[in-house]
Amino acid sequence: MNTRKKGWGRTLKLAAVPVLLAGLAACATPFKADVSRFQSQLPAPQGQTFAVVADDPALAGGLEFARYADYVEAEMEQLGYTQASPENATLLVRFDYGVDNGRERIRSTPGFRDPFYDPWYGFSRRPVYVRTRDGYRVAYVPTGSWGYGFHDPWFGGPDIRSYTVYTSGIELKIDRAADGERLFEGTAEAVSTSDRLQYLVPNLVDAMFTDFPGNSGETVRISIKPEGETTVRRID
Repeated sequence: MNTRKKGWGRTLKLAAVPVLLAGLAACATPFKADVSRFQSQLPAPQGQTFAVVADDPALAGGLEFARYADYVEAEMEQLGYTQASPENATLLVRFDYGVDNGRERIRSTPGFRDPFYDPWYGFSRRPVYVRTRDGYRVAYVPTGSWGYGFHDPWFGGPDIRSYTVYTSGIELKIDRAADGERLFEGTAEAVSTSDRLQYLVPNLVDAMFTDFPGNSGETVRISIKPEGETTVRRID
């Protein structure tokens, strides 16, 4: 079960970002994230050590945090930094992650369906206005969050489907351990139909470290294909 649902924003505040739908089949479509990064004299890896610590004290020592911290540690080591204990590291990498409770989206697709087939029959529904060539008409969608879709049983109208999208994100801060000076801040945010942190966090970490440390103050959209290929596009 996810343990970082709505309420984790004490340390990670997600900004309003464009809807980046990963699609209903997340494993077959690119994962997209908006990444913003700021840096100030981040030292080169030569002789520098690091330790990943929880930015939220409630996560410190947790098995779930340790699992996701492993992804950050692997990326830092790939850059050339050497892992050390928090007491001996020259850099402290503060890490946080989370996903919200989601919000409902409605999608309408034109097309004619079997006039005698109504998958929502027998369930409570609420009215929505549907645009047609002749103006607007009222259709009904279920109040629940699951189901296949809706079809007006008497008119050949659009197929209306409801689904839930979730906003997820990670936050990374790098401080110089000796004096606590902030050297780097970054956020990676995504909107998808998945709320599984086991899927989201590794992809968000991958996006964060793509072209790391990036240009200070720039926001880019990172697209990660299932094969591992990434593309970067500036959006600000």
